[in-house]
Amino acid sequence: MPDGASRAQLAALPLFHGASRELLDAVVEAGVPRSFGAGELILEEGTQGKEMYLVLDGEVEVTKSQGNDRVLLAERGAGELIGEMALIDASGRSATVRATEPTLTLEFSEEAWRRIWVREPQLLFPMVQSLTSRLRSTDLQMIEDLIRKNEELAQAYAELKAAQAALVEKERLERELELARQLQQSMLPRRFPIIPGYSVAARSLPARQVGGDFYDVIAVSPKQVVVVMADVSDKGMPAALYMALTRSLIRAEAKRSKSPREVLLRTHRLLTEISQSSMFFTAFCGVLDPLTGVMTFARAGHDRPLLYNPETRKCRWVDARGMMLGPLPDVFLEESQIRIEPGEALVLYTDGVTDANDPSGDFFGEDRLRKIVEGATDHAAQALCDGILASVEGFQAGATQFDDIAVLVVSREDAQPGSTSRP
Repeated sequence: MPDGASRAQLAALPLFHGASRELLDAVVEAGVPRSFGAGELILEEGTQGKEMYLVLDGEVEVTKSQGNDRVLLAERGAGELIGEMALIDASGRSATVRATEPTLTLEFSEEAWRRIWVREPQLLFPMVQSLTSRLRSTDLQMIEDLIRKNEELAQAYAELKAAQAALVEKERLERELELARQLQQSMLPRRFPIIPGYSVAARSLPARQVGGDFYDVIAVSPKQVVVVMADVSDKGMPAALYMALTRSLIRAEAKRSKSPREVLLRTHRLLTEISQSSMFFTAFCGVLDPLTGVMTFARAGHDRPLLYNPETRKCRWVDARGMMLGPLPDVFLEESQIRIEPGEALVLYTDGVTDANDPSGDFFGEDRLRKIVEGATDHAAQALCDGILASVEGFQAGATQFDDIAVLVVSREDAQPGSTSRP
């Protein structure tokens, strides 16, 4: 490096502002020019060494290890000293210095720099001034970092408290939903009245913890057994509450009337009086005379039941006209009759069965349900009920269940040899 160029460079630096020509020459003479390429290591943290560097041109970064990461402490350019702390206190390097662009420096050994101090002691003052300023800046940065970290910790603590409160609330809601599920399941009969000559079975699969589908079998007298399958609009907690109210009203009305049409219409009128909800429900209500097998029924917009005949091994749809119940003041229902012959099975279900979909989006549908009932090897109530639900679950193949599912089967046993059914 030519002397003129290095002297001019030194004279332009704040550290040597106003320095004499002789001082600049002494510094140039004591220093050894060192060039570093971009990314090249100059000093490494933890190593020993007393060399000090004066940056003449270019820029370096000072970093310190922190766990598995490196933290940027400073960026220094022309006129800055690096490595001076080790020169003063003979300790190891406290940080790593690396050139971020082509950088030109003067390297000074401890002995060379002491000679400069002895010769030009006035140089010590700006050096100490620079160190003091740098330490003050580091202290301020540390204080700012501490303030920032404290704020981050305070924010994290507040978020943790909020998350903990949300978790407690979530657990509370889950407990309440579980209690609601248990309560609703307890409302659906697990055991049905013993009806001589008949078997009854039912199951439900809510889409959520609680649902709006319900069924019931109410033995009013030996000649009057009320069979109900209903489906409340929507699902979840609102549907469950509406379902509980509707079921209670139907049970009460079923004991007051032998007409399924009247049972449903009275329930409808009471709902419109005591509830302002826009929810509605569909229902099938049948009044069975077990001795004759005759069932008088009304169908309020509900899915058509299937009646299986063992002689033909075919099903027929059980139909009657009727509207959904709940939100409208005036509804129409007609009453009709069927006879459940020995060996026949009546299959009631909600639209969660036929609307069940597989992963590709195809629906289970009425035809598939009919074929499953016709193809069943056992038409006893429990076997047929379990078989239908197993077929639905197999069809869904893990697809999300969007609606509540319920099935109720009433099977009449085969007549004993020599016996005749009453007309």
